[in-house]
Amino acid sequence: MALIALAADKGSPGVTTAATALGAVWPHPVLLAECDPSGGDLAYRLPALDGGVLNPTRGLLSLGAVARRGLSPDQIYEHTQKLVGGLDVLAGLTNGEQASGLTWLWGTLGRALAAVPEADVLADCGRLGLHPQTNDLLAAADAVVLFTRASLDHVAHLRERLTLLDRRVGVVVIADPRSYRASIDEVRRIVSGWDISFVAGLAYDPKGADLLSGQWGGRLDRSLLIRTARELAGRLAAHVTANAASDQDAPFVDPGPRRSREPSSGARP
Repeated sequence: MALIALAADKGSPGVTTAATALGAVWPHPVLLAECDPSGGDLAYRLPALDGGVLNPTRGLLSLGAVARRGLSPDQIYEHTQKLVGGLDVLAGLTNGEQASGLTWLWGTLGRALAAVPEADVLADCGRLGLHPQTNDLLAAADAVVLFTRASLDHVAHLRERLTLLDRRVGVVVIADPRSYRASIDEVRRIVSGWDISFVAGLAYDPKGADLLSGQWGGRLDRSLLIRTARELAGRLAAHVTANAASDQDAPFVDPGPRRSREPSSGARP
């Protein structure tokens, strides 16, 4: 189906939490893949389906051991596990040192994930720039979404990343609920000089993140995190589907320079 790469440029705006929340409410069958060369967190954050812990050696690490001989989409699920709630996950590396021996993997992995036939794949790519080989995975993605906060330093790094990337991307603002719309609108204004496919939002909700990881009881579906994730998931899934239909129907047209002088008409959240 579709490969959607989720990433950030600076710090920790909450990509892993966002990816997990999106996976929990995705409108189609979905696989969450930890593709951050710096290492994953899911094995330490979230319980497995049986209530125990995820096996940190089953996932990207075990997949990398067999992928040198070639990697087909059907092999992916031989290395996945299920989180409590039933979400399929491909657990990431346990530390960044493991990535040094897997620099060849990311393009192969991206192409295999993009060809998974019966599920969309949400790839948590972490922070861009630290490991250039991640670009090989991004090249295979049907959509790339960059997460940011509305602070000056985060937005400045976002603008720099938009200049470096050679493709159209979506932007999601992790926004304080008290200034949710204003934060999204401000980021939309700042990035209007780039060819952005959409600017949307996701609530900054630490209590919702704790609920998602099972740290305390409560109604997860009532949290701002899940309510805004459900809206974002529906919009992003529809965006990818529409792009796929457009690619099939339209003849190839050279898009020209990626930087646009006209403001973007990105969808409002």
